[in-house]
Amino acid sequence: MSEQSWLLTDVDQRVFVPELELGPADFTGDQVRGLRVKKYVLRGGLSEGVDVIELENGLLRVIVLPSRGMGIHKIFAGDVELGWRSPVRGPVNPKFVNLFEGNGIGWLGGFDEWLCRCGLESNGGPEWDDAGRLQRPLHGRIANLPAHRVELAVDGHTGEIRVTGIIGEARLFARKLRLSSTVRLRAGEAVLHIHDEVANLSAEPTDFELLYHINFGLPLLQPGATLVAPAINVVPQTSHAATDVSCWHTYGVEEAGLGEFVHFFTLAADKDGRTQVLLKAAEDRGAVLSFNVNQLPCFTQWKCQQPAQDGYVTGLEPGTNYPNVRSFEEQQGRVPTLAPGALRNFDLSVEVFDTAAGIDATEQAIRKLAGDQAPRIFERPQPGWSPA
Repeated sequence: MSEQSWLLTDVDQRVFVPELELGPADFTGDQVRGLRVKKYVLRGGLSEGVDVIELENGLLRVIVLPSRGMGIHKIFAGDVELGWRSPVRGPVNPKFVNLFEGNGIGWLGGFDEWLCRCGLESNGGPEWDDAGRLQRPLHGRIANLPAHRVELAVDGHTGEIRVTGIIGEARLFARKLRLSSTVRLRAGEAVLHIHDEVANLSAEPTDFELLYHINFGLPLLQPGATLVAPAINVVPQTSHAATDVSCWHTYGVEEAGLGEFVHFFTLAADKDGRTQVLLKAAEDRGAVLSFNVNQLPCFTQWKCQQPAQDGYVTGLEPGTNYPNVRSFEEQQGRVPTLAPGALRNFDLSVEVFDTAAGIDATEQAIRKLAGDQAPRIFERPQPGWSPA
């Protein structure tokens, strides 16, 4: 049998492996070349106590953060880096992040990953009740909750390496949700796969929101980069975003005080719901994000073109809904429900390119999805898309 597994964390069993380093000599099978795992705990500053797992497959090195909702800090593919240069010096231990700051945006104090999830109770902007009390903070809690169980598995026959983390977001007299996330690599492939399951552990029906905040910045994202997407509709979230919507697909020069632009999309997909978007940094450099619109029907682009020291970054964000305040998304019928004991699956992948051939082939595939129809670009926010 070629599959081996290691239990790295299990709160119930009082298991916690602080350090681990494995390479091809530790694995059984004939497809283990390039596979490596390193686990360690960060010390010092805001990173004190953050649990880190690095996965390598010969082409990619992926930094997974079980302490931060199984987020992914960065991906390295040769000299290509996926991630961004946040003003926050992270990764940040969630104990230093006050989600319920009075201004509702305490979440930003821990935000510096390539991928972090927003949800599960809510994934949009902060929302207050009629008495002025913060009801739901920006982007929810899941990115700042640690995994209570983490397991590593290596299949030496297929060359697959994967790590699975389980996170609970539950309270008495409230939602009882569980996120199970598996990050997967295969030897010799410059592709990262993510499979998530959101389960309702309650005896009562519940609802949830989930958005993947996937962030690209320097050095990959630079002025002149483009987003290639099979867009059907492009709608600015706000009147400020409307000033950028005609050039949604291009990234401009750094400009202090410019502010963020957020655009909402519907995307074309194949008959099975599969779609993809390409961040094209150069003719021979970029990354393609693939997902399924049957699982994640709403796509958001976040453009933040401020100077590098303030965070030059774009977010490519598939979600169950758009990241408006939850009450608005409820009114539009975009908040999924789960029966007691039910679960929903979500699958994403990212492939890194460093050749013109890979970029060209992906652009052609996206054009095929889009067909001959040009996207409909709205010049102002639209009813039903945002409350602006």
